[in-house]
Amino acid sequence: MLLSIPDVLTPEQVLKARGVMSGAAWVDGRVTAGHQSAKAKTNEQLPEDHPAARELGDVIVQALGRNSLFLSAALPLKVFPPLFNRYEGGQSFGTHVDNAVRQVPNSPHRVRTDLSATLFLADPTEYEGGELVVEDTYGVHSLKLPAGHMALYPASSLHHVNPVTRGARVASFFWIQSMIRDDGRRAILFDMDLAIQRLAADHPEHPSAVALTGVYHNLLRQWVEM
Repeated sequence: MLLSIPDVLTPEQVLKARGVMSGAAWVDGRVTAGHQSAKAKTNEQLPEDHPAARELGDVIVQALGRNSLFLSAALPLKVFPPLFNRYEGGQSFGTHVDNAVRQVPNSPHRVRTDLSATLFLADPTEYEGGELVVEDTYGVHSLKLPAGHMALYPASSLHHVNPVTRGARVASFFWIQSMIRDDGRRAILFDMDLAIQRLAADHPEHPSAVALTGVYHNLLRQWVEM
């Protein structure tokens, strides 16, 4: 399931994030790439332990916790601390698949990467190219979202970032371990949750809303991994 989630960050939060990042020292983005990905990756990245990355990462994680669309779609168990990258001057990231497991820096904790997320921090008018291109069973999808909006997609998907030919593409990227490992099951639960919400809004007294909510939670009990 590929999903665009609007307004994860407010315009004010995006502006503050850009200001914090502007004074930081960027490094070669291959520091967090696997062996194969490193061959295809040319960009810059904030060091994982940089105070700016930690500060902004906390803001993003808190925003995700308030975003009902993200919570419904991802059913998150763990969120990898957000990372930050920048593409400019023809930089790109060739077709790759994300590592299945990520070690949280300076901790014994690991995150199974069920979902990948790209949170755009530059508006499309600021740069040319830089589209996130995701391949799935339904074809090839190109995304270039407004600042503050986020793309969420299965980490098992092949994906790449097109070369940036003008300006700079700035974004945060991270991974989510879901309570529901299987993408197909997550999609069923997401569709059911949205349908229940619409039914409850349109017909708040309809007994089917309670019955369907029961079905949703019974499926969740059957499939959840904690």
